[in-house]
Amino acid sequence: MHHHGVTLERIYQARRRLAGEAVRTPLVPSAALSARFDAEILLKLETHQPTGAFKLRGATNMIAALIERHGREALAAGVVTASTGNHGRAVAYAAARQGVPAVICLSRLVPPDKVAAVEALGAEVRRVGASQDEAFEEVERLVRERGMTLIPPFDDPLVAAGQGTIGLELMEECPALDRVIVGLSGGGLLGGIGAAVKAIRPACRVTGVSLSRGAAMWESLRAGRPVAVEEVESLGDSLGGGIGADNRCTLPLVREVMDDHCQVSERAIADAMVTLLEHEKVLVEGAAAVGLAALSEHGLDVRGQRVALILSGNAVSLATLDRARALAGR
Repeated sequence: MHHHGVTLERIYQARRRLAGEAVRTPLVPSAALSARFDAEILLKLETHQPTGAFKLRGATNMIAALIERHGREALAAGVVTASTGNHGRAVAYAAARQGVPAVICLSRLVPPDKVAAVEALGAEVRRVGASQDEAFEEVERLVRERGMTLIPPFDDPLVAAGQGTIGLELMEECPALDRVIVGLSGGGLLGGIGAAVKAIRPACRVTGVSLSRGAAMWESLRAGRPVAVEEVESLGDSLGGGIGADNRCTLPLVREVMDDHCQVSERAIADAMVTLLEHEKVLVEGAAAVGLAALSEHGLDVRGQRVALILSGNAVSLATLDRARALAGR
């Protein structure tokens, strides 16, 4: 057992729990990108999850595992988290499917449409404070006072193992995969996928991609401990945010499984978003386009290789897409 708690066995256990809940998503070859990079470029479409993003895997696995271990009554007080985006939707959806109450704490800055989207999935939304930090203080209060269970967005072995089921699918669909390129934020996605892939095929390279500014995990790896970075507005907003001052799982996990790393500019992300929509007819959020952005901007040499890009989610509005088109000059 590794110190981070994410083993191949636990990823297989997660897969069993996800059956019928999260989708086994398509891995599709891109003719256009394969020709462009002289490689076999495969797109892993996590955009096909019922909530539109990979986060459903980790949330579902954690809630199901807790019910399995401690019985449904252990979650009678409900589950709680703070997230405006993919994780909030995932927890709301997974909890409803498991018949467990869910509270999602959001700051008062979150726009009404995002609040409505979470409520539509059956969760109770609490509007508190003027920042994500204040919303999280409310989460901690509910855990303390009402005995609710926190479902963290990434820093938990059950969450990371859930995301790791993507790695199992990659290995089954393409056993000779040479490289997987994954967005790096809190490290649950890259860490989980990397744990599965490295256990099955150590020769497969795991490449992480962060934003050019606010790359908390990358800065933390370089410093050897969790580092707080200033969050900046980005098309890849899902990759923003810190890794937690007391990160226990994903920092050591990413350190173990990631081979190399690069950072991408806003313009490269914008261009990749437009390219994926135009040539692949796939609508993705900025965070999901960073693999292609890295290939383009850094000229990574993938000639003759089999390379998977993780298209992690589709939480993007038309307004944001317009912004990307303008920035990409398209």
